[in-house]
Amino acid sequence: MPMTPAPTLETQNLILRSHEKRDIEPMITFLTDPVRAAGFGGYGNRHDAWRWCMLSVGHWHFHGYGYFTIEDKASGQPAGITGIWNPDGWPEPEIGWVVFDGFEGRGIAYEAAARARQWAYDDLGMTTLCSNIVPGNTRSIALAERLGAWFEREYTNVYMGAELLYRHPGPDALDSDGSVEAYA
Repeated sequence: MPMTPAPTLETQNLILRSHEKRDIEPMITFLTDPVRAAGFGGYGNRHDAWRWCMLSVGHWHFHGYGYFTIEDKASGQPAGITGIWNPDGWPEPEIGWVVFDGFEGRGIAYEAAARARQWAYDDLGMTTLCSNIVPGNTRSIALAERLGAWFEREYTNVYMGAELLYRHPGPDALDSDGSVEAYA
């Protein structure tokens, strides 16, 4: 069976695409930074971080969805990841996001996550998604709420311990671009 590549999705400022070899070092840099990766689940060494990168590629093959690399159109650089993640032990598929150092404060996570969520609803036929957020990760909570999500419950993540599950609005509650701006 051939590998399942990510489709290429675009927004005004971003390209969401399959991971490429040039994306590995920025992802490893993120995953091995104990402060930046604290809410995502980081690693103490590059070898385990490299394995996570390969896991992300395999997730696409197994599920037919996964994390996209977020490419900044202006610079052509990988700016983070977003997509639908559902490894063993997760309560259900979640939409997640990470923005790499130097790309914060530009609305990249919102723009990318809204587009990935729209793709999950339109192309995969999903009717709901959640975001699993470590307590105290106020930036991710704020982004989830900006995306229209609300706190539903706490659960125990098999890797991270206690997490907050935020429920996203279904496809019927979104604008044609995947946003909830008109509903906020």
